[in-house]
Amino acid sequence: MGDTAVRDAFRRWGYLQADLDPLGRLQPLVHGEIEAALQGGARAGGAKGGDADRWKKIYAGSIGVEFMHLRRAEVAAWVAARMEAEPAQPDRQYLLRRLAEAELVEQFMHQRWVGSKRYSLEGTAALVPLLDSVIDASGDVQVTLIAMSHRGRLNVMINNVGRAAVDVFARFEDIDPRAYLGGGDLRYHLGATGVHRTASGREVKVHLVSNPSHLEAVDPVMMGRARARQERIGAEGGEALLPICLHGDAAFAGQGVAAETLNLDGLPGYTVGGTVQVVVNNLIGFTAAPVSLHGSRYASDMAHRLDIPIFHVNGNDAEAVWRVGRIAGEYRRAFGTDLVIDLIGFRRHGHSEVDDPTTSHPLLYAKIEKTPRLWEAYGKQIGADPAAMKSLEREILDGLSAAREAAGKLDVSPDLRTLPDYWRPYVGGPYQRSLEVDTAVLDDRLESLGRGIVAVPPGFTLHPKVAKGMEQRLEMALGRRPVDWGAAELLAFGSLLEEGVPIRLTGQDCRRGTFNQRHSVLFDHATGAEHVPLNHLADEQAGFAVYDSPLSEAAAIGYEYGYSRDAPDALVLWEAQFGDFANGGQVLIDQFVSAGEDKWVLWSGLVMLLPHGYEGQGPEHSSARLERFLQLCAEDNIQVCQPSNAGQYFHLIRRQALRRWRKPLVVMTPKGFLRDPAACVPRTALATGRFEPVLGDTRPPTPGARVLVCTGMVAHKLRARRESRKEAARDGSLAVVTLEQLYPFPDVEVKAALAPYGDDAEIVWVQEEPANMGAEQFVRRRLQDCAGGRPIKTVHRSASASPATGSHEAHALEHEALLALACAMPARVGR
Repeated sequence: MGDTAVRDAFRRWGYLQADLDPLGRLQPLVHGEIEAALQGGARAGGAKGGDADRWKKIYAGSIGVEFMHLRRAEVAAWVAARMEAEPAQPDRQYLLRRLAEAELVEQFMHQRWVGSKRYSLEGTAALVPLLDSVIDASGDVQVTLIAMSHRGRLNVMINNVGRAAVDVFARFEDIDPRAYLGGGDLRYHLGATGVHRTASGREVKVHLVSNPSHLEAVDPVMMGRARARQERIGAEGGEALLPICLHGDAAFAGQGVAAETLNLDGLPGYTVGGTVQVVVNNLIGFTAAPVSLHGSRYASDMAHRLDIPIFHVNGNDAEAVWRVGRIAGEYRRAFGTDLVIDLIGFRRHGHSEVDDPTTSHPLLYAKIEKTPRLWEAYGKQIGADPAAMKSLEREILDGLSAAREAAGKLDVSPDLRTLPDYWRPYVGGPYQRSLEVDTAVLDDRLESLGRGIVAVPPGFTLHPKVAKGMEQRLEMALGRRPVDWGAAELLAFGSLLEEGVPIRLTGQDCRRGTFNQRHSVLFDHATGAEHVPLNHLADEQAGFAVYDSPLSEAAAIGYEYGYSRDAPDALVLWEAQFGDFANGGQVLIDQFVSAGEDKWVLWSGLVMLLPHGYEGQGPEHSSARLERFLQLCAEDNIQVCQPSNAGQYFHLIRRQALRRWRKPLVVMTPKGFLRDPAACVPRTALATGRFEPVLGDTRPPTPGARVLVCTGMVAHKLRARRESRKEAARDGSLAVVTLEQLYPFPDVEVKAALAPYGDDAEIVWVQEEPANMGAEQFVRRRLQDCAGGRPIKTVHRSASASPATGSHEAHALEHEALLALACAMPARVGR
């Protein structure tokens, strides 16, 4: 029993005692259970000398592994078997070359472009052969997606992605700067595609995902892309595509989106069959020591919440690193879950090459200065011939010098990535009217779709309230009742599915709908069984996937943006529970959704559904922060719309899917007005027409009238108020024009809507939001231009630090004052 206790103690706690840090910053800890087991074994006459040393060598050497917490005994046994087997010896000459290539490219760039930021990999150069071994051990992988921040990115581009050094060096030469005025991105943020040849000779396509300086923000984007590509491949997609996510230690421990993303892989609709998570651990973050970055021993401790193994490895033991990579690739093949590799090394230079780290860490960098280069140390370890090493060094540096010379002669900077063929039918760039499409659906199809979206299998018992709603939904499709928002949406979805457009919809509680309006998934009230009618409309149709997302915004938005990047032929939607919840994903919106095309020439058709409207629900349930999205608008980068009725929403959704123009679409959707008769439309509104960026007043125009221009549901409130006035008989004295699309701003349509009222008309912008929020500041100048330069009067809530009042009674008073001011009283000019 003594020897078994020693073995189990080392299996569980040996990683604390492992020799992991090349610089000795992580002092080994001997866990009390190990001490007790050793003492007990000695008393029992076992666990002496060789046996104890054996377990220590296995579990407390250059590799420390945390795996005894795993819930499945067979998984823990598998890890133990791999650790306790005699390590296979790598091809040492191959490993030496890969280390030399990794370190010498950094050395070359450091000497040739003095003072240029490159975020060197030196100190953790073993990452290059680590990635080699992971990919090589991952079976019949065809494609590898890599997400990483800036450190070591240029190195990985050349040595793992397979980009020619000349392509990367051209970015240092800054060729043709006029081509990037106002756009583009830094060289260490760019994505890249290439072909990697493994040690065994296989060729694997590698895609390094574009990423801003927001470090972990790319994690969910890469995962979404991986999911889309795996589904495109088919049943074997999980084995054919390998996702790898590289983190810095400070970011992995400190950035919440990393934890959100780790949570995704085991969830329905999000799993990618396991991601290899590598923490490139320098035990420093910019200038901060680990004690300032996380309260745990290891940065990787954040992953303890998950049922996955964590491998710690000394980055200066090249063969141990290679071995861990092999185990990681085999583990993913065997079990299809995430795992973490904590690659512990150091940072030879400062945070960037213009930073002097000795100002804050003099003792640490004095020690680093004396630490030999890894490739040279490994050469000595394996007894490599010094002359052969010198020859290898000359060969690599000569090749890099030739690449630099060639880069200096280029007239155009090479593109580092190639878009997949499935992007060929689609375009980005400026809006073109020629791209508009017909979105109407004939009556007979609507009837057929209506029957399909409410159909359930025989014996399926609906909840009485849901059953009543399904009856009404069918009546809407048959033209016997006005169509509400939820029915219009499902009819739009169904029509697209029949036309071969796949749909993916995710969001918190979106299967039912936050406001009980969708019911895209039906539940048997007696058995709990689920049924998705949209997947049973026709024998030949596209698939409808709808998933309730975890309580996340950043990772959820990033994932769907990533999915849309590799599913341009699909309609991809993310719905916020309330629109202002999108605040939690603002980094993803700013850096990817709105700027991805301008920075990286990468397109997306992601739809964001954001419930918005002032209904007395308080500061956090009123505003989707329309003003923030409008502030991001430029160069036709995104679309921002606020449809005011179900018919407009129907056509908008169909337009987004059927048009070849791929742009993110932000939709301000209603809450209380989802079923309001004012927002309902007759079935003919779906069978004719298309989405209209501007809806004019239905009354005959009266020259010189007061024209109220607004967005969304306030239009219906204004019309209702107008109808209730004693002077309502003055037919055209007050007109309501609804701006359904705020960006790209429909100036042609706005001019056409205002023209019948003549030059004497009083133009008033009306919004429910406070003066410093909403669309006013974005719209006013544009509206003034469309009105021939006339002053634009405005009606709004007073400027406020908070989006809305928390008092329902105060809301009612504000609402009454706003409508009264807009419809009867003189409006203020300006703010």
